[in-house]
Amino acid sequence: MTLHGQTALWQRSGVTLLFALSLSPPSFCLSLSPSLCLTLSLPLLVFCSEGNECINANAKYCGECIQAGAKCGWCRHPDFLKQGEAVSSRCDELQSLLIRGCSLADIENPRGGQRVLLDRPVTNRLKGADKLRLENITQIQPQKLAITLRAGEPQSFNLKFKRAEDYPIDMYYLMDLSYSMKDDLENVKNLGTSLMQEMTKITSDFRIGFGSFVEKTVMPYISTTPAKLLNPCTGGLNCTSPFSYKNVLKLTSDGKRFNTLVGKQQISGNLDSPEGGFDAIMQVAVCGDQIGWRTDVTRLLVFSTDAGFHFAGDGKLGGIVLPNDGKCHLENNMYTMSHYYDYPSIAHLVQKLSDNNIQTIFAVTEEFQPVYKELKNLIPKSAVGTLSANSSNVINLIIDAYNSLSSEVILENSKLPEGLTIAYTSLCKNGIVSEGENGRKCSNISIGDEVMFTIDVTATGCPKMGKPETIKIKPLGFNEEVEITLNFICECDCSSGGIADSDNCTLGNGTLECGACKCNPGRVGRNCECSSNEVATEDMDRTCRRDNSTDLCSNNGECVCGACECKKRDNADERYSGPFCECDNFNCDRSNSLLCGGNGLCICRECICKPNWKGSACDCSLDHSTCMASNKQICNGRGTCECGACKCTDPKFQGLTCETCPTCPGVCIEHKDCVQCRTFGTGEKAERCQEDCSEFSLVKVKDRGELPQPNDAAYPVMHCKERDANDCWFYYTYAVNNNTKEVHVVDKLECPTGPDIIPIVLGVVVGIVLIGLALLLIWKLLMVIHDRREFAKFEKEKLNAKWDTQENPIYKSPINKFQNPNYGRKAPVL
Repeated sequence: MTLHGQTALWQRSGVTLLFALSLSPPSFCLSLSPSLCLTLSLPLLVFCSEGNECINANAKYCGECIQAGAKCGWCRHPDFLKQGEAVSSRCDELQSLLIRGCSLADIENPRGGQRVLLDRPVTNRLKGADKLRLENITQIQPQKLAITLRAGEPQSFNLKFKRAEDYPIDMYYLMDLSYSMKDDLENVKNLGTSLMQEMTKITSDFRIGFGSFVEKTVMPYISTTPAKLLNPCTGGLNCTSPFSYKNVLKLTSDGKRFNTLVGKQQISGNLDSPEGGFDAIMQVAVCGDQIGWRTDVTRLLVFSTDAGFHFAGDGKLGGIVLPNDGKCHLENNMYTMSHYYDYPSIAHLVQKLSDNNIQTIFAVTEEFQPVYKELKNLIPKSAVGTLSANSSNVINLIIDAYNSLSSEVILENSKLPEGLTIAYTSLCKNGIVSEGENGRKCSNISIGDEVMFTIDVTATGCPKMGKPETIKIKPLGFNEEVEITLNFICECDCSSGGIADSDNCTLGNGTLECGACKCNPGRVGRNCECSSNEVATEDMDRTCRRDNSTDLCSNNGECVCGACECKKRDNADERYSGPFCECDNFNCDRSNSLLCGGNGLCICRECICKPNWKGSACDCSLDHSTCMASNKQICNGRGTCECGACKCTDPKFQGLTCETCPTCPGVCIEHKDCVQCRTFGTGEKAERCQEDCSEFSLVKVKDRGELPQPNDAAYPVMHCKERDANDCWFYYTYAVNNNTKEVHVVDKLECPTGPDIIPIVLGVVVGIVLIGLALLLIWKLLMVIHDRREFAKFEKEKLNAKWDTQENPIYKSPINKFQNPNYGRKAPVL
């Protein structure tokens, strides 16, 4: 490497790297020829990817390359390949080709596109305005476009849909005329004029038709006895002969005629409960001329029944094994092939209804609601309504079902060619956005509402022969559609200018196409220089060994025609190179998991560092500005600057510039205010805490026992105890760990507490009470002792007393004696 003023020049293996020292961010000039110097920022070259579809394609010619992916380009410059590189190395991502020295003008990178061929605006037709021709009403825009697709590159376009006001409607009423529908027929006879009146509120152009069905005219569906064929009903009732399907009235705008013809219909009968309605639906769908379906209208089919249905396979009960052919078989408005073809399958019906843009309304009794709701889930753009026992609610049912169907738009596309995908995104009413399968539809659309769909069309490759394809996208139930013509980019523009039997391809053994030789059969090599029978000879292998080594192409490639073609790696940014594939750009030293530390290029297993970097991994910076302390000294005068980082010589000092001393006096006071404001939101720096106190990381703990201890930490820890303005103490530690200042703080203040009045008062009261009780107890005890002493003294004196045994002179007996003077004297005799 040599220095020239503000540049550093390095040359090796024919590649010149010119580093620009003054550019910011650092960049360099990659010089691959005297006239080509590509100035690039270094980070563009040092990156990793999880595989490269362009490299993995191993493309041998330009057409294969551009089909590998949308990011792939092909360098057609004849001298682009270097020794050891295979022809497929011409195929790579655009950025990589530019870095490797291929000019933008020499890169084949065709892009897809699109062109709108027909773009009539949607119709803003108001009800009551001048009536437009049906073909002039437009609800979908655009109508036709051409798209050019390249593999892996999606092409997007917007499709607009707007429900036109006063849009024409054709409605065909298909009714079950088995005996159980007798009372329903009476109500339907007046349906024409009543329904006409209601539908005029929706559209001024309404037509109605009528058809009926019963069952296949073979056993066991009906009785085939002559009498039952004439009148299948019993009990003297007069019924018409059984039939499969009858087109009674072609679509008409004459409601009275509908009433008249329907009024003439009679009930018929059959033996089993399920009916042959599927046969009738198929004929209504495919017999467009006989039914009278118009082209650009809303087509409605009302299917009215009180029973289930037969489907494909049930015909075997009557000996009918031929599958339904899906064709019209009406003669004199009668279905004549019911005895010959089986019932159609549900999938067959779905296809025919969709192909003919018919929306189905199932008007069925409540008993069969679950069956027909399951059927509705299988038939797009269909609805189910509950029919009353006598069909008295049929008009409201039809109106409600029509509003439900018309309020939803669902897009469908025709069958896609192999390798083509379509993704839908809908922007519906009220700004609702949906993707995936829900991106195909919008709901709750009113007349006049406009919705938008974004449609992405992507090809994964080219179809067979690369011929144009046509697909169609349309809303279900509508005749309008978008026709898309697809053209595929399968070859590069330069392919058409190939030179057959070119001298550049060794004696004309190939065609020079897009800068590379496409060899004739039996020839191999970059320039078709070898015969396929000679590629493994010993003489050719000798030239692929380095310094007489036994390894061919350093075990990193194959020897083809005496020259090494290096292997490709899964990571397209990792390459082998050199005449013997002895070099690579990924086996250099790394720093911080980055090749060459992100500060250089890996060239032939050696890191070529940017200016101001050195080391085997370019991880040692020569810039001392990162070591400059605040006092303008290198490492604060207490260390040395090595590879852009300070190594402190004084063990007490730490930090990026040896300015931090966690155990020096004054650390606690220095950080007191910041710790206080960040932890408790108080102190002198509370108002500017965020600006002044962000230089350390703060960790809160619950108590002092959780603070780091000096003996436990691998770095010095300073314990601090500070007091705030309220005489409250808070505790924290300060340390520097890996040049990061750390503060651990106890998140609770220790504040001195004043006397608690209530306990004091309670204590005094309780003390007084207890003292009083104690005094009373003492007094009582003294009194008991005194009384016991007095009583004992009394007992003692009593025992010592001596009493006189003579009569007490002062004693006077309480007894007085009196004698009756007459006691003892005799009574006188009378």
